[in-house]
Amino acid sequence: MTAGHRSGVLASMPPVEGIHYTRFERARMIGARALQISMGAPILLEVPEGVVDPIEIADFEFAKGVIPITVKRG
Repeated sequence: MTAGHRSGVLASMPPVEGIHYTRFERARMIGARALQISMGAPILLEVPEGVVDPIEIADFEFAKGVIPITVKRG
């Protein structure tokens, strides 16, 4: 394993802890979570009043660091 190489990085860890996702990883996580929400999965946070779009909810969850999706690199 080389320096800087991470595998099995937990997506629910907030970005402030030094974990940076590529725009492709971010899009994949938000898209997958939005699909789960649209299919009836429970929402993990209190969302602002009037927000019903699954993509906006998933993006909000991503910003708060609570998306239950793992990113495996390598």
